[in-house]
Amino acid sequence: MTGYDDNGFVAVDSSIDLSNCDREPIHILGRVQSFGALLAVSADWIINHASQNIDDFIGMKAEDLVGCPAGDHLDAKAVHDIRSKFQLLSSADAVERLLNVDLLGDGKRFDLMLHVAGRSIVIEIERHDVDAKTDYISFIRPMIDRMSACHSVDELSDLAARQIRALCEFDRVMIYRFERDESGTVVAESAAPGVDSFLGLRYPASDIPKQARALYRRNLLRMISDVHDEGAAIFPPRSPEGVPLDLSLSATRSVSRIHIEYLKNMGVNASMSISILRRGELWGLFACHHYSPRVLPVALRGALELFGQLFSYVLDQKLSDAEAVHRLKAQRLHDHLMTQLAEGARIADSFDQITDAIGQVIPYDGVAAWVDGEFLAKGQTPSREELLSLVRFLNTTSPSQVYSTDCIGAQWPVASHYAERAAGLLSLPVSRTPRDFIVLFRKELAQTVTWAGNPEKPVEWGPNGARLSPRESFEEWKQITRGCSAPWSDGEIRAAESLRLTLLEVVLRMTDIVMKERDRAQQQQELLISELNHRVRNILNLVRGLIGQTSGKTTSVEAFIETVGGRIHALSRAHDQITRKQWDPASIKALLRAEVEAYVGVDTDRLQLQGPDVLLHPNAFTAIALVFHELTTNAVKYGSLTDQHGKVVVEIHEGEDGSLAIDWREVGGPPISEPPVSKGFGSVVIERSIPHELKGDVALRFTPTGLNVHILIPPPHIAAFRYEAPDTRAPKPVQQRPRTADTGSFALPSVLLVEDNMIIAIDSEDLLKKVGAETVYAVSNVKAAMRVLDNENVDFALLDVNLGLETSEPVAERLVAAGIPFCFATGYGDSNSLAARFPDAPVLQKPFDHSTLTVVLETILSRH
Repeated sequence: MTGYDDNGFVAVDSSIDLSNCDREPIHILGRVQSFGALLAVSADWIINHASQNIDDFIGMKAEDLVGCPAGDHLDAKAVHDIRSKFQLLSSADAVERLLNVDLLGDGKRFDLMLHVAGRSIVIEIERHDVDAKTDYISFIRPMIDRMSACHSVDELSDLAARQIRALCEFDRVMIYRFERDESGTVVAESAAPGVDSFLGLRYPASDIPKQARALYRRNLLRMISDVHDEGAAIFPPRSPEGVPLDLSLSATRSVSRIHIEYLKNMGVNASMSISILRRGELWGLFACHHYSPRVLPVALRGALELFGQLFSYVLDQKLSDAEAVHRLKAQRLHDHLMTQLAEGARIADSFDQITDAIGQVIPYDGVAAWVDGEFLAKGQTPSREELLSLVRFLNTTSPSQVYSTDCIGAQWPVASHYAERAAGLLSLPVSRTPRDFIVLFRKELAQTVTWAGNPEKPVEWGPNGARLSPRESFEEWKQITRGCSAPWSDGEIRAAESLRLTLLEVVLRMTDIVMKERDRAQQQQELLISELNHRVRNILNLVRGLIGQTSGKTTSVEAFIETVGGRIHALSRAHDQITRKQWDPASIKALLRAEVEAYVGVDTDRLQLQGPDVLLHPNAFTAIALVFHELTTNAVKYGSLTDQHGKVVVEIHEGEDGSLAIDWREVGGPPISEPPVSKGFGSVVIERSIPHELKGDVALRFTPTGLNVHILIPPPHIAAFRYEAPDTRAPKPVQQRPRTADTGSFALPSVLLVEDNMIIAIDSEDLLKKVGAETVYAVSNVKAAMRVLDNENVDFALLDVNLGLETSEPVAERLVAAGIPFCFATGYGDSNSLAARFPDAPVLQKPFDHSTLTVVLETILSRH
């Protein structure tokens, strides 16, 4: 257990060390330093906390202020300025400064710092120094310019330390860099004459506890003006809810007794730290010491904080430049290995070549590999038996990433026996299961670490038992470490990770080459079977739809056979064009010639094609084929192709947006006195298929000289315009679905039908009306379906699963949420996945008929 004694020190009753400082609540100490005072106000500007020294600043006691509106005691203009500044706080950790403020309206000037702490607005008050400079920011730009010219991190750090000391005039300014083990090293220093140097000293991680490091990430500048200052308590110490005021962002926050003793032991009277962050993490600190009390004005502290932020950016750039050099080396190594290693080559066969290349990027003393049960080694490495034992340890590390340590024995004690040959390792997994490794080794390197005092003596015993007390000596304390190697740098570890991916690529290329061929053949077979099943179902459904729509529009069996046969033959011709060259985009001109020649022979004068040829994608080709068939049939029966004199002129244009415009004009045929009164199925195909399936536009106009049709097809369906030598390659037809006879009806006032194929949509609409649907809202996409659900009361829905580039699953989810019964219709074999996601929704396999739909409706409606 850990607690606090009467002096504020951490007291313990068991084995302890300075890491217990990590639990000290240094952000809620309840006191402020005497160089400033504090007020905290609520959202409605009622004072809820005040430091006991507020009387020294504004002449009013804390007890008389708490609970009163701030405007009752502070000047109205000052309150207005504070409120305005408060609006500029851009984040939870933001702090704003307000300089030279007449806080009371009596001419006394103060500097203020504002931030938010929980539900309170904290106002810190310091006396304004009228003799101090105010334009400290003007010094920062030339300081940064000089740093930008530095060529290395060491040069940059040395210059920054000297510039900070020149600006703040502390006796010593250090740059303190955090190491991987969270200890810190002084990497740069600028000190006044006669001041001892701490350059190169290492400080243990416990010198800066975890919660202090967390605060350094939030509060970028921290000043301790006088280690002998007792400070002033905050009144009241807790809110009415029993919560102390959070001082994490406070500039005047008091100091932990442990840290005060630490500074006194160093002989330091005042200190300041400026955080150095790299990509949000604490890289280090500017640590400033002074041997007498010292307070810096708010304006200067703001300039120093800005300098620290700009230094962080310059530092990140220098470090990133060094990392880029490592990445470039790693990329060159990758390119070299991939070009040198033959297709299907084994790592074991190329071991020397691979390891020699690695050594150019990552220095090592020895390298060993365990690949496919084979042991390979070069240089100073463990023996085969020792490596096998080590591989078992490596098998426990995180999979699919490199692992590094500069002291194998500390992690795998057995390895201590061969530390003189291999003390540190960097392992690269180069397979999946079982794991194979290439392991780089470095030999033991006896290292001398110079600590600032003995880091292993943090506990002092006093009359009240054990308490944590900082060490009193900071003289150099040398420690010689053995059993460890030179550490692996971050750049080397990143290069190893890149190399791991390269080697894994080599291994997979070698081991998977046969499996890939076998998998490819199997996948191709499964794809062909699935595609064949889908196409057969859709073709059957399309033919059934054509038969159903034609049956009610003809007066004799012969006419029925002729009409249906013609439409199916048109689809056959389109399908032939599509399949002739393996489902490539197909030529519109070739389609038109084939359609017209089927009726009038090869007399091409009867068909005049003007403009470029156009290649249509397969999804659009069948739709346009049916339209051209109906137009040609109409021209042969009633229009310009009824005799030997008329002809059809087709003009093709490319729109500015890449769309396709087609103008069909019939000339020389029988004159048209008036447009036809009734419309057959052919007219429906002409007018609705292009808008429904391709989201295009069709306009029919009957003139005395003949029928004129304007067709517009959007750019996504266009593969290319060919102005010379038109290509006659062809695409995939739009597929349809079937239906059967009447068996019953239901009370269905309103039905939503989602189907992206126009013919199937028409057929399904008729089928739904036959089973009792009064109103059918037929739509072809999710957006339109959602609009129907927003505006109409729907009693049942029939959803085609696949809608081109989307599926109807969002509609299904909406229907489930609304409690509306529905079923799916699909030509794919995906009913199992649908059943898992929508267990209450039946799946109709296409083609389906009246009786099948009736059974499904009986099942669904009986549950609702």
